Amino acid sequence: MNEISLIRLYLLRALYLLIIVGLGIVVWPGIIHHEKPWELMEGVVQCMLAAFSALSVLGLLYPLQMLPLLLWELAWKSIWLIIVALPLWYSGQMDESTWSTASSCLIVVIFPFFIPWRFVFTHYVKKRADRWH
Repeated sequence: MNEISLIRLYLLRALYLLIIVGLGIVVWPGIIHHEKPWELMEGVVQCMLAAFSALSVLGLLYPLQMLPLLLWELAWKSIWLIIVALPLWYSGQMDESTWSTASSCLIVVIFPFFIPWRFVFTHYVKKRADRWH
């Protein structure tokens, strides 16, 4: 843990705070005050985003231990942008809803600048896995 500079830890905390505030403004009012049932996928999305923002609070306290949360967010948004949005954009078939989702997902472009990749490699790739039995 000493291998990560204090400034890097503060940058990670700033990213978690950005997530908390952003989703706190966008998602939580709808979670708290929704009046009618959501369609299945809308409910799934809203609840997953609420859980993501709630777990990001732990990132303020434990920025390195909560890195898998940021890696998951980086992975799914990157996959969605590449597999869904990019082909639609390239073919000129982006509708307003897809543009809106793509705009929201583009925040992920800043994540690689905040994530301490050497730490990720050392602790998640190179490190010996836990025993199986």
